[in-house]
Amino acid sequence: MNDKKTILIIDDDADLVEIIRTVLEQNGYTVLSASNGTEGLTKVETQRPDLIILDVMMDSVTEGFQVSYKLKNNPKLKDIPILMLTSVSQHTGYKFSKDKDGDFIAADEFCEKPIQPKDLLTKVEKLLKK
Repeated sequence: MNDKKTILIIDDDADLVEIIRTVLEQNGYTVLSASNGTEGLTKVETQRPDLIILDVMMDSVTEGFQVSYKLKNNPKLKDIPILMLTSVSQHTGYKFSKDKDGDFIAADEFCEKPIQPKDLLTKVEKLLKK
């Protein structure tokens, strides 16, 4: 299955975190959570998750992007896959772009909120296999 992989959810919506936690734990994952970017960065460094699910808009509209850039520019943490789960395009009209190689900028994958549990699990499994 998933060999008890650890997933860190960084999101300020406590209800959403609990829903995602329930789905992931029912499928055998260990789940950690942080309510903002600062707390999330600390947990990444101390607990080294296998995957990060990251919100974009928390204490600021771009906090998730700032966290992602810090992680992707840290040689010790840059290989941890990041799934950005956000409603930013619903609020701003912003569409996520890809670089010249077809990779998403700032994260390994993006999903719009709300996401169906089955779709979340599919993306999580895909990212953990990379």
